[in-house]
Amino acid sequence: MSLSKSGYSAGVIALLTALSFTPQAFAQAASSEPADAESRQETIIVAGEVDAFGATKTDTPITETARSVSIEPADVFIERGALNLSQTVSYVSGVTAETYGFSTRGDWVTSRGLSIPRYRDSIQELFGSYNTTRVEPWTVEQVEVLRGPASVLYGQGSPGGLLNVVSKTPREDFGGSLVAELGNFDRYQLAGDITGPVAGTDGQLLFRMVGLYRNTGSQVDYVDEETGVFMPSLTWLPSPDTRLTLIGIHQDTKGDVAAQFIPVEGTLFPHNVTGEYIDQDVYAGEPDFNFFDTKSDQITLLGEHRINDYWRLEGTALWRSGEAAYQQAWPTFTGAGQSRYLNQYLGVPLFTETTVARTFYAADNTSEQYAADLRAKSDFSTGALEHNLLLGMQYQDVETDNNTAYFFGGGALSGDFSYVFDLANPVYGNYPDQAVLDAIYTDGTPQQVEDLGLYVSDQISYENWRFTLGLRYDEIESNTGAVTQSDDAISTSVGVLYQFENGLSPYASYSESFEPVIGTDLNGNQFEPEEARQYEVGLKYEPTNFPGLVTLAYYDIEISNLPNPNSLPGNASQQQGISTLRGVELEGRLQLDNVFLQFAASTIDAEDPNGFRLSGQPDSTASSWVTWRPEGAWDGFRVGGGVRYVGESVSETATVRYDTPSYTLGDLMIGYEWDQWDFQINARNIADEVYLTSCLTRGDCFPGLRRTVVARLAYEFGS
Repeated sequence: MSLSKSGYSAGVIALLTALSFTPQAFAQAASSEPADAESRQETIIVAGEVDAFGATKTDTPITETARSVSIEPADVFIERGALNLSQTVSYVSGVTAETYGFSTRGDWVTSRGLSIPRYRDSIQELFGSYNTTRVEPWTVEQVEVLRGPASVLYGQGSPGGLLNVVSKTPREDFGGSLVAELGNFDRYQLAGDITGPVAGTDGQLLFRMVGLYRNTGSQVDYVDEETGVFMPSLTWLPSPDTRLTLIGIHQDTKGDVAAQFIPVEGTLFPHNVTGEYIDQDVYAGEPDFNFFDTKSDQITLLGEHRINDYWRLEGTALWRSGEAAYQQAWPTFTGAGQSRYLNQYLGVPLFTETTVARTFYAADNTSEQYAADLRAKSDFSTGALEHNLLLGMQYQDVETDNNTAYFFGGGALSGDFSYVFDLANPVYGNYPDQAVLDAIYTDGTPQQVEDLGLYVSDQISYENWRFTLGLRYDEIESNTGAVTQSDDAISTSVGVLYQFENGLSPYASYSESFEPVIGTDLNGNQFEPEEARQYEVGLKYEPTNFPGLVTLAYYDIEISNLPNPNSLPGNASQQQGISTLRGVELEGRLQLDNVFLQFAASTIDAEDPNGFRLSGQPDSTASSWVTWRPEGAWDGFRVGGGVRYVGESVSETATVRYDTPSYTLGDLMIGYEWDQWDFQINARNIADEVYLTSCLTRGDCFPGLRRTVVARLAYEFGS
C-alpha cells in the first residue's frame, strides 16, 4: 500500500467536509427513554458516562458491553488528589499506574501486564518516546481504560488495551471555576475553567476557556517543573441535529528528569561492600546540564450530525505537533545486566565504594500527527432483533524524529575519570563541554507510519441478550528511513452478554490485536505483525436498590509472532515465540446513601517467550477508597481515605533476577464546601513510605512517590 501526502490531504478534506455536516448524545433521541432512566443516570454518576468519543466509540452502557471498561470521572479523581494522568487510574483494577515510580518524562500506565497507548477523544495522540507533553488532568472530563486487545476499533495497538481521555468541551449553561493549589515540595498551581453561550448567537455558539499554570519542586533536589496550558474550544450548533466542536491546546513545560536510574546495589538491597543503602532520592545528574523541556500544539475537531431517525454521523479529526529537548547525566550500567562501581571493575583505589561512572545523553525529539476517524451509526430492527450498527474509517499519518548524542560512561571506560560521581557524597559541576556532544551527535532519519483502517461493529439485542460482532481491515506503511514496509491485518471480535432482571449480567468475549514488526528474517522474508488474541469471561452486577456497578472478569491472552527463544544461531525461524497472560480482575463502585465506595483487586500470571515473568509488573494489586458526605449539621463536609496495595514484581534473565518487594500506601482527603467555595486537602502516601516500584535487570531501580500534601481552594460560579 502507498498512501501519498496528496492522497492524505484529499482524504482529510473529504472527512472534514463530512464532519462539517456533523455531535454528542443524539443517539438517545432515536429511541424512547428506557423505563429505568433514573436508575441508569444514577449508575452513570457512579461509574462514569459513555459517549461517542469514549473508549468504546458508542453510548452503549457498560452493563451491556461484553468487555472490561473502567471510567474515572474528573470529580472522582480530583477528590482523590490525582496530580497527573497516572494517578487518575491508580484505583482501577488490572492497572499499574506508576510502573516506573516518580516520573516527569511520561505517564507509564500498564494494563494486564502490558504498556498501553494514550488516546484523546478516541484518537491516539502519543507515539514514540520523549517527544511531546503529558496530559494535564485539568483539561479532561474523564479518563477511561479499555482492557484487552482492541484492534477492531483502533487498529494496531497493545494487547493490554488503551487509555483514553475525554476533553472538556463547551456547555450550554454559563459557569466555571477558579482553583488555587498549594503543596509541599514548593508546589503552586493556578487553574481556570469558564464556559457558556457566546453572547448574541442565540445559543448557537458555545465557548470554553481552560487554563493552568504550575510551578513546583519535587522529592529530588534540582528536579523542578514549570508548566503552562491554554485550551480554548468553540461549539457550533446550527440545528438541533448538528454539533461541531473545535478544540485547541497549547502546552509548554520546562523541567528536569525525575528518574535518576540509581543502581540496584544500595537501593534494592544493601551495598555489597559498605552494607549500607544509598539515598533513593539522590540527584545523580548535573543542575547546569540536565533539562527536559517539552512543548505541544494540538487542534481537534469533534463532529456529530443526525441524518434521520435511523442514521447519524460522528467523527474526530486531529492535528498535533510535539517536541522535546532532553539532556541528562545518569549512572552508567555495565556488565551482564548489573551496575558495577568503578573500583569493582577497574580496581582503581582513587574512588569510594559508591562512586560511579556517568553517561551523558542529549536528544532533540519531535513528532507530528494527522489523524481522522469518521463513523456512521444506525439503529434499526430486523424482526425481533434490534441492531446498533457502527461503520468506521480511520486514518493517521505520524512522523517522529529523534536526534541524539550518547556519551556512554563519560569516558571512564577508556580511562578518563573527569565526570565520575559519588552517589553518597554528591558534588556537582563536572560535565562535558557542548563540543563533546556535538562531535557524537547523530541526526536521525525521520520515521513515518501511515495507517488506514475500515471497520464494522454490530451490537444485536434480542430480549435480554446482547451480541456483539466486529471486523476490521488495516493497511499500514512504515518508513524508518532505511526500510519501507507494508503490512495488512484483519481483526475480529465477538461477544455475548445476558441481562438478568436482578441486575446480574454474565458475558463472554473474544478479541484480537496486532502490531507491525519492522525488518526481515535471515532468509530476507518480512516479519509478520505480532498478534494477540484474548478470551474473556465475566460477570457484571448493577444493583437494583442503589446506584452501583460491580464487575468480575477472567482473561486469557496469547501473544504470538514474538522472537523465538529456542532458535539456533543462524536459524531463520525468528518469530515462533509465544507469551501468555492470564488473570482475574474485580472492580466495584457503589453509592450507599452518603457513602461512596470504590474497590479493586487483580492477579496476573504472565510469562514472556523465555518463560520469565514480565519485567517490572506486579503479580497482584488491590485498592479501596471510601468517601463520606454527612448530612444535617455536617452538611458540606466530606472526608475520604484509600489504601493501595501493589504486589511483588520481578525482572529476570537466565543469569540475573531482581525481586522488588510489594508495598502498601495510604491516601487521605478532607474537604468542606460552602456557598460557591470548596476547600480540600489531600495527602497521598500519607505515611511517607519509602519504596521501589520496580528494578530492571540492566541494573537500575525506580523509587516511588514520597508523601505529597496539597491544599486546594476552588471558587465555582454560574448555574
